[in-house]
Amino acid sequence: MDYLKRFMVEPGKKVKLDKIDPSFKDRHQDHASAQGEIDGYTSRLRELQYLLYAEGRHSLLIILQALDAGGKDGTINHVLGNMNPQGSRVCSFKAPTPKELAHDFLWRIHQEVPKAGEVVVFNRSQYEDVLAARVHQLVPKKIWQERYRQINDFEQLLAENGTRILKFYLHIGKEEQLRRFRQRLEDPARHWKISEADYREREHWEEYQDAYEDALSLCSTPHAPWFVIPADHKWFRNLAVSQIVVRTLESLKMSFPEPAVDLAEISRRFHRELEAEERENGAAKRK
Repeated sequence: MDYLKRFMVEPGKKVKLDKIDPSFKDRHQDHASAQGEIDGYTSRLRELQYLLYAEGRHSLLIILQALDAGGKDGTINHVLGNMNPQGSRVCSFKAPTPKELAHDFLWRIHQEVPKAGEVVVFNRSQYEDVLAARVHQLVPKKIWQERYRQINDFEQLLAENGTRILKFYLHIGKEEQLRRFRQRLEDPARHWKISEADYREREHWEEYQDAYEDALSLCSTPHAPWFVIPADHKWFRNLAVSQIVVRTLESLKMSFPEPAVDLAEISRRFHRELEAEERENGAAKRK
């Protein structure tokens, strides 16, 4: 299945998250049956990211949004962690600092966008300012309503300057979120992930659903599409995200740049030096 088409939010279309099955897993029955396909995409992703870095003409911005325990860190680790750190990085956005609050809400975001040849993954993003800020009434309604247009304009600017943008909403069910919270409580290795805020935010489940539906509906554009990824099954999430990233990079039709030096001349010099070294070694052995 072409997940790029299957999960992309059509621009202008109203999203209803309760109509999208978060446990969808396509033709695969389990992780084992999907592993070969996942490995193929992650291997291809390494090749394409190297090509993106070498060509230095485009950049890729990947935005990950999800409810608590939705799998942002897991996606970064299992899919995007296969890329070379020399040309990729992850940026996480926490509560804004006093300095950041003294600027417009996109100021801190713009500083972290990828340069040419780079892949940057946002763990949370500018969308927090139409999600958490809306749900918790951190700003008046008039202000957060304007931000949808401002975000679209910002992403249009990035796209016009060579940045491809992919935005993934990792869609988990309410029962699956509770199961993952329970795992954190029962597994000492996951205790560090427990936050009181996670459980408080669960009380706002329906409000977050409404906020996400508006963000997905109003801010999915041809140049910066949203994808709603069924994420109850972590392995399927990894499969879908890796395929979409690979398809997007392949569409750039990238190629390695031409060498900036005279390879023939360098080759002649190399062979002359090699021959001279072999002669010197031969003379030393005869002595």
